[in-house]
Amino acid sequence: MLDNNQLLRFTTAGSVDDGKSTLIGRLLYDSKSIFEDQLEAIENTSKKKGHDGVDLALFTDGLRDEREQGITIDVAYRYFTTPKRKFIIADTPGHIQYTRNMVTGASTANVATILIDARHGVIEQTKRHAFIASLLQIPHIIVCVNKMDLVDFSEDVFNNIVSEFEEVSSKMLVKDVRFIPMSALLGDNVVNKSENMPWYQGAPMLHTLETMHISSDINKVDARFPVQTVIRPQREGFIDYRGYAGRMASGILRKGDEVTVMPSGFTSKIQSITLHDKELDEAYAPMSVSITLEDDIDISRGDMIVRSNNKPEASQDIEVMLCWLNNSPARPRAKYTIKHTSNDQKAMIKEVVYKYDINTLERNSEDSDLAMNDIAKVKIRTTKPLMVDSYRDNRTTGSIILVDDATNETVAAGMIV
Repeated sequence: MLDNNQLLRFTTAGSVDDGKSTLIGRLLYDSKSIFEDQLEAIENTSKKKGHDGVDLALFTDGLRDEREQGITIDVAYRYFTTPKRKFIIADTPGHIQYTRNMVTGASTANVATILIDARHGVIEQTKRHAFIASLLQIPHIIVCVNKMDLVDFSEDVFNNIVSEFEEVSSKMLVKDVRFIPMSALLGDNVVNKSENMPWYQGAPMLHTLETMHISSDINKVDARFPVQTVIRPQREGFIDYRGYAGRMASGILRKGDEVTVMPSGFTSKIQSITLHDKELDEAYAPMSVSITLEDDIDISRGDMIVRSNNKPEASQDIEVMLCWLNNSPARPRAKYTIKHTSNDQKAMIKEVVYKYDINTLERNSEDSDLAMNDIAKVKIRTTKPLMVDSYRDNRTTGSIILVDDATNETVAAGMIV
């Protein structure tokens, strides 16, 4: 059974003019997720531009630059709800110089939708988007073969693109790939089933998104509770209360569980779990709760409560797939602040092991300069141990960001290998 309030985040990626903005516009328009005043404004803009109907792309191209250039240049987030689910769409730009935007938009997504123009098939950018989706371990990919109306809704064209994409994705770690032939402009297979493609037996895009099983995407095995703050109310009835508040990163913790506090290694048992004023028997990801322990242990922000028989690795030397986000290149052996769950430490990049050529997907171990949009495997050394899992097992405890102390800018995002 589906949880009606379950939130699904999906990201859209495609080359310029593949129809991403039109697809999102069609999704919002046909699912009646647009306010009347928004619709009116866009109808007026469409008329001024000389379009016959509504220019669906205007629903997402909110930035004036985009409207003038006709392209999406930043990550635009859109929210909409159907009776079955809530959705957040991250509309990411397609150009190679916006790789960092795609990484940002895709980092929290359950689903990546990759658009392919039916006339052009799988191109360089398609491979790049599939690579980033697999690198970020996005559990589900929907390949939208768009503009089918321009190839006479041909089943052969669709099948050829499916086999081309499968050849590319077979070399990557992608668990679940689905293919939908569509015309975003005409609305075929976006919200409503297409009458022009009776040969396609699958569901339209919205139905696929509404019914996709995403509960199992969260790691339920490894209990990880990064402590964000210590609660000491110091008021009547709570004089001795010491609660540890935070958000479950993964797994389940129950009352009475034997737990270990990292990095100190002290053990205790869970005395209580509370959410607001309500006591719970268990907490699971991604709930935000307060936990009390039977023993008085010195715990502070950045520590992690885990099950004693299932601990993350505490390490000062970590290998990370890093995407450089900043205009200024990485400085050799410079000090950065590394943020991992609720833990902030100082760190430096010790070594660039290799860089990915994002066009050919080949590894280059000669070039060790990190510039904007580069993706590289690096070795990082931290001042104190971090409690880490590999990103493949746990997207929360397996990810980090680097902040430049001088400018306070986020310069890189990384996935622990």
